[in-house]
Amino acid sequence: MQSSPAQPIDLSPEPDLHPLYPTILQISQQLSSHSGLSPPQKVELVSHCLTRACAFGDISIVQYLLTDPQAQSVVDLGLRDEDSVGLISLAIHGFIGDADRDVEREECVRLLVAQGADMVADKAGWTPLHYAAVMAPPTLVSYLMTHGCDPFAVTARGLTPLDIVTAHSVLPGKEDVALLLEESMRSQGWTGGRMEERRRLFEQRSKRTRRKKEIREHVGNALGVSPDWWRRDADLSESDDDSDEEEDVDENVYTPHPDYSSMLVFSPPFLSQIFESLITNYKPTFKDATPANTLYMLARFAALTCDHTWLEDLIIGATDAIEETFFSRAEDLSCLVFWLYNTTVWLHLLECDTSISEACEMLGSFEIIEEVINSVFVFIIRYAERRIDELLDSTILTYTPMPSEFEAVQFESEWSFLRPFSAKKKQPLTPPTRSLTPATPPSPSPHRSLSPAVSQLTISSSTSRGFSSLRQTVNRARGQTATTPLSSLFHDPTSPPPPSPLDLTSFLTSLHTLLELSDINPVIITQLWSQVMYWTSCEIFNRVITRKKYICRSRAVQISMNLTALEEWIEEMGIPPGIQSHFAALRDLLNWLQCLSSITEFPELVARIQTMKHINPLQMRRAVRDYKYEVNEGRMTEECIQYLTQLQKDWERHRVKLGVEALRKEIVERDKEREGSVSSLINDAASVSGDTTSIAPSSMEAISPQQSIDTLFDRMADISLWEPVRPPQALGELMDSRYMMPLLFPSDPRLLSALPGKKAMVDDRKRVSMQTLSSSSDTSSGHGHVHAPSAPLPWISRNRKIRKVNVGTLQWVDGIRSASRWGRPVAPDYEPEDEADPSSPEDVNDPDPTINMNTHVTHLTRKPSGRAKARPGAGETTPIDGSFDLHHTTNSHRNE
Repeated sequence: MQSSPAQPIDLSPEPDLHPLYPTILQISQQLSSHSGLSPPQKVELVSHCLTRACAFGDISIVQYLLTDPQAQSVVDLGLRDEDSVGLISLAIHGFIGDADRDVEREECVRLLVAQGADMVADKAGWTPLHYAAVMAPPTLVSYLMTHGCDPFAVTARGLTPLDIVTAHSVLPGKEDVALLLEESMRSQGWTGGRMEERRRLFEQRSKRTRRKKEIREHVGNALGVSPDWWRRDADLSESDDDSDEEEDVDENVYTPHPDYSSMLVFSPPFLSQIFESLITNYKPTFKDATPANTLYMLARFAALTCDHTWLEDLIIGATDAIEETFFSRAEDLSCLVFWLYNTTVWLHLLECDTSISEACEMLGSFEIIEEVINSVFVFIIRYAERRIDELLDSTILTYTPMPSEFEAVQFESEWSFLRPFSAKKKQPLTPPTRSLTPATPPSPSPHRSLSPAVSQLTISSSTSRGFSSLRQTVNRARGQTATTPLSSLFHDPTSPPPPSPLDLTSFLTSLHTLLELSDINPVIITQLWSQVMYWTSCEIFNRVITRKKYICRSRAVQISMNLTALEEWIEEMGIPPGIQSHFAALRDLLNWLQCLSSITEFPELVARIQTMKHINPLQMRRAVRDYKYEVNEGRMTEECIQYLTQLQKDWERHRVKLGVEALRKEIVERDKEREGSVSSLINDAASVSGDTTSIAPSSMEAISPQQSIDTLFDRMADISLWEPVRPPQALGELMDSRYMMPLLFPSDPRLLSALPGKKAMVDDRKRVSMQTLSSSSDTSSGHGHVHAPSAPLPWISRNRKIRKVNVGTLQWVDGIRSASRWGRPVAPDYEPEDEADPSSPEDVNDPDPTINMNTHVTHLTRKPSGRAKARPGAGETTPIDGSFDLHHTTNSHRNE
């Protein structure tokens, strides 16, 4: 049988329907009629080439495929990949690649849109506008929105293109895209969505966080506070800082139920270890009330279940340890602020708890804690005084705000032939009517008195005559050739500028900010600045009157203008304006120095002395005696000098009389038996120094300081109603800068937990004009300054915040190993038979003993404690009620 011939094998290659880099020539050859491709193969080829061209932004291939008659018949503009991503979205994806082809890629997208390509969403709900918002330039985003893309289209997760771009914050470089989308949506009636609101809140929180960080860094650099001080701030929520919570009226907040959930069990032998862990070695942190809460819960256990000696040993031992801690770290401001905060909170917790306040009152515990608060309060004041003392001379006494006006003032005692050693410079002539005021005077403060340089020029005509010679001196110095110090010729421009009042107020602002951020009670902050400003005023006064170089009118004007910076700072910080009354004596002295050389008539001297209510004749006579007269400056007549001398002698006799009365009063007070709290004693001391003309106070003045403190917490009362305790009148030439004004606490112990609130913004339209202040100062009484209407003292009451405790508190009482027992179950690390006595009847009757709390209050006896202050306690063996097992209650607190 004959076999059939074999079929020939076709060795020709298959057509490449998926070229890696398609070209127009290759596509045209394969789409030609003689290429031999079937219609399905042509569709596959065109789809692949169009997809590749869109992905790479090859506008030439896209144009060819969309315009060539052979390719146009098989092009599918609704082509999608396995994720349903269309051609337009695929072309937009390329914007995150090669930036050199972005122009061609944008034209490719425009061509596809113009040809009617599909713009529906993919499987994830992303439309081409979603992709364009993230990847494409703003021009293409605008083009898509004007050609059918809906800005309100949402993805599968409900996100619009604007939500994707903005999210929590705007994507870098997409600010213009976000603005386009937002404006397009608002033009269609959109008023803001959920994501937009979240983004806005996030931006506000971020801005506040950055602002807080900047403030903390500035305060830390200015005061030397360690960055670790702020570490707890990261755990605080925004509500802790920004929400204003009113006082909670629920009594259970102040007086919890007498059970073990609101107390910590301890044993007296371990008190020293507890104090060492909780106080001595405790690292101060920002807004941390753990020591206060722990000591309060320990005190509840001692007062409600034990003998009163336990409570007394706890209070005295804790106060001793606290005092030793900040005494040994007097230069550590963070430590001082930390314990001022915690001791105040501790006193608040004890006084508000009605179940233990009576016992603490009987034992005098409140007075002991108040003494500790006063001690740390004084330490912070001393810290501020030391820092201010370093800046006082350079920023207030010697700083010249207008050097061109004062550098050429000549005094009679100076030798003028030394001046040619300095270079000279020309000064422009000024009209003789120009007054000696700064070129840009600060806006008048509604809470402070006018500076002498301004008020004395506008109040009375007699004072204007007094300044006429000073203006002539300055104008004459301007008209002539003013001298330049030799040192200025060799001044290094890279050297730091000389200190100014701004350096002093910068330190004060940093300290004030630290106290407010640390939640120090606003009344304590107010009294702290009252004491600091009194000391500052006394120091400036004493240095002026004892240093002859300052006893002249030009220096008086200079110091007066520098002092204005402190008065304006008090207003800007929202501190009660009554603190400015401490500057009354200093202001009178500066006014006296500016006008004494112009007093030529006896009636004028008498009238001037009657206005000087805060300096005595001894101080006036000292200023006249040591006064430095300028060249061609007038002098006080002999008649006036004799009158001052006689007035001085009369005052000295009166001073001896006042001294005898004060000595008698001190002897009487020393012999009296002191009763009541420290606050009542402070009120008595304040009343002694309440009158500037007599040592004996009236009965109404004895209660006015406490009423004034309570007024600060009245939300309807004006902050200007508060007045500080008046210090005793100076009986000599110098002011007593060592005098300490009493520290007063609010009558309501619940207000001890108050926090500083946000400052009320002062409307500039409500500011009183300079003329109104100067005209009303003549009729005002008191301290010689005018208070404009102001708002109440801002404060916040947040009682629950300071009472928040967690399991971590136990480590400061028990140790870390014992504290872990409260957070997770642990295997016992002891044998029960080694701990308990088998023959004990309690173990026989109760094989699984539990804590059985007897909630009755143990009767307090009058038996004195065996522990005095700074001595070890003897109450360690005091038994507690036998209704619960002491072994089990103290088992978790034993020494590990």
